[in-house]
Amino acid sequence: MMDIAGSTPARLTVASHCAHGEGVLWCERRQALLWVDIDGSRLWLHVPTDGATRSWALPDRPGCIGLAGSGELLLVLAKALYRANLDAAAAGDAPLALVHLADVEPHEGRTRSNDGRADRHGNFVFGTMDESEDKSAIGAFYQYSARHGLRMLDLPRAAIPNSICFSPDGRTLYWCDSLQPRILCCDYEPGAARVGASREFARVDLPGAAADGSTIDTEGCLWNAQWGGSRVVRYRPDGGVDRIVPVPVPQPSCCAIGGAGLDTLFVITSPQGMDAASRAQAPESGSLFEAPLGRALGLPEARVVLP
Repeated sequence: MMDIAGSTPARLTVASHCAHGEGVLWCERRQALLWVDIDGSRLWLHVPTDGATRSWALPDRPGCIGLAGSGELLLVLAKALYRANLDAAAAGDAPLALVHLADVEPHEGRTRSNDGRADRHGNFVFGTMDESEDKSAIGAFYQYSARHGLRMLDLPRAAIPNSICFSPDGRTLYWCDSLQPRILCCDYEPGAARVGASREFARVDLPGAAADGSTIDTEGCLWNAQWGGSRVVRYRPDGGVDRIVPVPVPQPSCCAIGGAGLDTLFVITSPQGMDAASRAQAPESGSLFEAPLGRALGLPEARVVLP
């Protein structure tokens, strides 16, 4: 294994104590972080410059979120997609008003929406996962667009789809099934919602760790939060390990690069499934952490075009 002694460990940023933190991203317009608490059915916002932190209750569990036009978000809840005007809610104490866009697998009771991210062409790609104990590979991948609505992508079925992100040119889609110790990639044609054959990009080399949420930086490297591994790993475009950032809780779930200088790694975490003893040893599980990167590596988050 790589020697991580020289890597700066992530430190606590927001003690959010989410039931299942996920889906963190950086909004450069707001200079703020956004993430979701899936099991807590909440949306979170944090502004690093002044430390302001807010959260909003949601009507169902969120899987992931996407940035859209001015003041808007795409919210991917368990069984439906919605648009929401975040600026209107953030301006006062009003609840987050939602407008329904599309249902997600309404006739499949075993699945819910999970990880997702905007592509570089105004669409949003996400997956559905098996919520049953079986964790069978029944989850599918979808592209949502204002023009076409939901279109299924011809990717292999997955039990727990994760690590969805895109190369800087938007032509390569990265993804994984968290039950497999590898991250895959494929060619991606956004206009046709077409994908090429999947190929292995990188393997998770730490026993007990699973690939979870990822982000791509300006150099085309992929940063992956590794559930059960207490770490975020940076993979070079050739799939080799470049850097490992330790996280002081066992279950990092997603990461983003942001901050005013786009030079900070942010990591959201989860206590889901941890027993009482494990939670006592890692009481900040479910919180947000950060680590300095030393240079500007953040790639502004792509934005979804909403109808």
